Amino acid sequence: MKSKRPKITIVGAGNVGATAALWAVIKELGDIVLVDIIEGMPQGKALDLMESGPVEGFDSFLIGTNTYDETASSDIVIITSGIPRKPGMSREDLLKTNKEIVKSVTENIVKRSPDCIIIVVSNPLDTMTYLALKTSGFPRERVIGMAGVLDTARFRCFIAMELNVSMEDVQTLLLGGHGDDMVPLPSYTTVGGIPLSQLTSMEKIEQMVERTRKGGGEIVSLLKTGSAFYTPSAAVIQMTESILKDKKRILPCCVYLNGEYGLYDICFGVPVKLGRNGVEQIYEVELTDEEKSLVEKSAKAVKSSIEKMESL
Repeated sequence: MKSKRPKITIVGAGNVGATAALWAVIKELGDIVLVDIIEGMPQGKALDLMESGPVEGFDSFLIGTNTYDETASSDIVIITSGIPRKPGMSREDLLKTNKEIVKSVTENIVKRSPDCIIIVVSNPLDTMTYLALKTSGFPRERVIGMAGVLDTARFRCFIAMELNVSMEDVQTLLLGGHGDDMVPLPSYTTVGGIPLSQLTSMEKIEQMVERTRKGGGEIVSLLKTGSAFYTPSAAVIQMTESILKDKKRILPCCVYLNGEYGLYDICFGVPVKLGRNGVEQIYEVELTDEEKSLVEKSAKAVKSSIEKMESL
């Protein structure tokens, strides 16, 4: 690569990684390195995607590789690698396998791109973000997990569908771990500036919150042999764009907390400002007693997962 465009490495060239590359080049965010252990697969996907440049009108350069040497001096590294949970596989099995993968990936990336910003997409998300942070030795501003943007996108989508309004006009906030214990916040949700509670019943809101919590599982059950990849990849590229363009967007992201929300030594979903330096500010919002108890429950689940991973 001989351009001066930003360099984005995507580790894992499966559905999430390859689709993230697609969104990134369409937005012309930079040049892309696709890394995967399967010989020929990242090379083929990178070449195929690059050949669409004349049609879509982008000039980003893409390469695929099975090693990490080509990733040197990356600005952003997106980690999507890891295995999905398969039938009969325990969460501990998944945790053990993905721990080894994410640790190895992080070590290889840090060696070649010591100044990069890492965005983790691998599951279990909060635990893998914590692992990448500890393995990298980076400051917390430069290791971020993608979950909140995906989860709020689902919540916003369900609200727009229910109210028959534009998705662009729905704004919401979400806290917590990525999973069934996530905490969507209807109290911070508006449609065109109008509080959601003025537009629909609490019963309907609770149904949408519950559907959001189960959003990933709903797609897995429909696909049968895979999991969501369009929205997860779009979400991680929204974060990447905010960083590379220094947009300073306020987005819910998984970051290391050191006292915020009364939580310590945990990676957890909270609203942050994302700019060229990564996490530039963490926002603490006021919560009701019920919301606080839901956040505590979610934090307990994440802490438990981190402890299990460290014991493996």
